[in-house]
Amino acid sequence: MIKQMIKQHLKTTWTHIRRAPYQALAATLIMVLTFFVATIFVLTAAGSQAILNWFETRPQVTAFFEDKVTMEQVDILKAKLAQTGKIKEAKYVSKEEALAIYREQNKNDPLLLEMVTANILPASLEVSTTNISYLGEIAQILRQESGVEEVIFQEDVVRSLNNWTNVLRKIGIGLIATLGGVSLLIILVIIGMKVALRREEIEILQLIGGTDWYIRAPFIFEGIFYGVVGAILAWGISYLLLLYSTPFLVGFLAGIPILPVPFLFMLALLGAEILVGALIGTLGSLIAVRRYLK
Repeated sequence: MIKQMIKQHLKTTWTHIRRAPYQALAATLIMVLTFFVATIFVLTAAGSQAILNWFETRPQVTAFFEDKVTMEQVDILKAKLAQTGKIKEAKYVSKEEALAIYREQNKNDPLLLEMVTANILPASLEVSTTNISYLGEIAQILRQESGVEEVIFQEDVVRSLNNWTNVLRKIGIGLIATLGGVSLLIILVIIGMKVALRREEIEILQLIGGTDWYIRAPFIFEGIFYGVVGAILAWGISYLLLLYSTPFLVGFLAGIPILPVPFLFMLALLGAEILVGALIGTLGSLIAVRRYLK
């Protein structure tokens, strides 16, 4: 009985959509736009956070030593840094290890390999801090140590990326909230127009004992249709664009392993968007028909 009733409601819903195709297209397109922006924002925000996490796991401060520095001095410096309680790791890189890293990075250029030996490469200490706010303090300690020739660190890069991620998150949330509100309003208006056109039919159904659910169901299903279809289409378009641009992004983000995006992540994102789309459609439809069922 319930299955048959739902089937009848779905049939009625499809009839409503076919009778007003332009209204259905408008509602679907606004949902597509909303979820397309949402998908791009989620992917960008997740990618930015992954890049930030990657940078935070890299050696953030590097001190290059003079040739005269001994391992005893290095150990003393590492102990001094450890006492601050602000470093995550301090790794000593010898001249030979530096040469091995250089050879690996330039293995496709024999000319560069021939020009460099271990003697001309400095030993170094690579330091990671527990928080990027400690970078300046740790760098200052290293600069004051005798035997340290040069200190470089990625504070500006990490801090700029962190600020950019925060700004992106705020802009994205604001934009999605705005588009979500517009989507809700469009569905409310379209469903409201359809309810108004069938006002006499609704009144007749109420007079002959039609329940609120029986009257509301086709309109609710119609709102859900717009939300779900819009979410699926937007996700599909976004995923195709992502797959198309992945080769370029991999080259652009060389060395940062955040691509390709796991398919399970994309499926989870699709599920979330379908759920949100159904909620927006349901809410808009309920608000539209509520005043006619008092």
